[in-house]
Amino acid sequence: MPKVADYVLSRLSDWGIHRIYGYPGDGINGFLGALDRADGDPEIIQPRHEEMGAFMATAHAKFTGEVGCCMATSGGGAIHLLNGLYDAKLDHQPVLAIVGQQKRFSLGAAYQQEIKPELLFADVSEFVETVMHPAQARSVIDRALKVAISQRTVATVIFPVDVQEADAQPSPPREHGAVFTSVGLTQPRVLPPETELHKAAEILNSGRKVAMLVGQGAAGAADELVQAAELLGAGVAKALLGKDVLPDDLPWVTGSIGLLGTRPSYELMMGCDTLFMVGTSFPYSEWLPEEGQARGVEIDLDPRLIGVRYPMEANLVGDAKETLKALIPLLHRKEDRSWREEIESEVETWWRVLDDRAHDPADPVNPLLVAHELSPRLPDDVILTADSGSGTNWWARHLKLRKGMRASLPGTLATMGGGTPYAIGAKFAYPDRPVIAFVGDGAFQMNGMLELITIKRYWERLTSGNPTLIFCIFNNQDLNQVTWEQRAESADPKNMSTQYIPDVRYSEWARMLGLEGIFVDDPADLGAAWERALAADRPCVLEVKTDPEIPPMPPHIKSELGKKSAKAMLKGDPEEVGVITKGARGKMHEFTESVKDALPGNRD
Repeated sequence: MPKVADYVLSRLSDWGIHRIYGYPGDGINGFLGALDRADGDPEIIQPRHEEMGAFMATAHAKFTGEVGCCMATSGGGAIHLLNGLYDAKLDHQPVLAIVGQQKRFSLGAAYQQEIKPELLFADVSEFVETVMHPAQARSVIDRALKVAISQRTVATVIFPVDVQEADAQPSPPREHGAVFTSVGLTQPRVLPPETELHKAAEILNSGRKVAMLVGQGAAGAADELVQAAELLGAGVAKALLGKDVLPDDLPWVTGSIGLLGTRPSYELMMGCDTLFMVGTSFPYSEWLPEEGQARGVEIDLDPRLIGVRYPMEANLVGDAKETLKALIPLLHRKEDRSWREEIESEVETWWRVLDDRAHDPADPVNPLLVAHELSPRLPDDVILTADSGSGTNWWARHLKLRKGMRASLPGTLATMGGGTPYAIGAKFAYPDRPVIAFVGDGAFQMNGMLELITIKRYWERLTSGNPTLIFCIFNNQDLNQVTWEQRAESADPKNMSTQYIPDVRYSEWARMLGLEGIFVDDPADLGAAWERALAADRPCVLEVKTDPEIPPMPPHIKSELGKKSAKAMLKGDPEEVGVITKGARGKMHEFTESVKDALPGNRD
């Protein structure tokens, strides 16, 4: 007789869930036995830590569009899931968490590992329920998945141990209170009303300088975005989670926006008279037009999130692709292309600035050069991930994505520790595609290093179609992003007691596990090191000893940030001389390239 756990796994498979990221514990003993009997469908992938499993499930959802699934035991194991699940919630990804609980008759007795997961998961989950009877499993699993998929969010189902091990009841008794549910969900076609489409078209057609800002909600609408931008003569900036929505080799794509953004994106927003946002909830108002400067149009599938970042006159609640299809026939091609030409000139200059900055001298390696050397070498179908740290700046700005490439990271939560498990989750989903992660040494020490053991265990699976799985580690012995934030936001100098981290040879750790390990401390070796990593026949750690004094230069230095940074230097920052010298040199490149552009017929 199959048990409840057997039935639940079979139901998950019916829903298209064939992989679960989970770590064992006696609170899920029933599921562990059922997984053994399931013959690999679904299969369980064992990370080193439940948090990493939740990140891998989130990455699966992001890169495949399917539901990601993770599992944890009762008590501490369940608690460990939270960070990865919050990442899924805040970035609107469908993830199902299955959590163990003590036996029903022991609840309320202050029993070992007894917590209240219904309360613990209530904020992170749109749906959270405990299965208290075998006949309840069917309806709870079905509803959890319908909520996760339709709302693009987290759902959590809790199973007491004795329920897991009870005989399955696929159908409840036919009596009052019973419900009979089914597998499957068809997403609706969501379109705004015609009146709002015409209002949006009037605003966009009347604007002389249209700026578009796109995010991950516009994924899959690239063709329509290109059509709209061409008609409107617009430039297009990308929120960080929208990095792969449009390729960077389009001359009017200005790249990322915000502190990690580009100068052309800043100029685009500061100079526009019309703002058109598609599928993004970019939160930083200081990088958007001033209120009243621009008329606003927005497309978003979630009506709760429309018009919450900038005052909008036309609020188009709908799917980005379908809404753009309905809107495009109403748009008029702008004959005056001077705004578009200005944008393209800014973009062309910016790529030269980045080239110049990447080749500035450093001690020992300029971190910008790490990304700059990789960019032209990116494989056509690469999947890129990143952690949260100063390396994310270079990932966002210097990697020039082409059509077909994918990229993501923990965006809204911006937590440390997601880059490595994201790469592993992506590689499990697409073993035939190359995967490259940018990870700071702080994040790698925090929880990335041990996940190399996960890679060691599943090495053959992960590289069955394509051997390329690279973790590029920025070794600067500094929690670098926080160091720069202390300077710019709090006017405090670098505090060595909190910011310094020990030097660890990550490449040797990789070799000890039988993986490829490459160490670079000479910029002249960097290009060849990338070639070697990309050609490796096994997963690889490329460790680069980078200069912590190279600033993640914002596209525009706000006066308050500049004043606070200067105060931090005056207070005796231990890296004062290097920071000032290297920061000034980096900023000077913008001025130099602008002067070159101003000289007619002279680009030398």
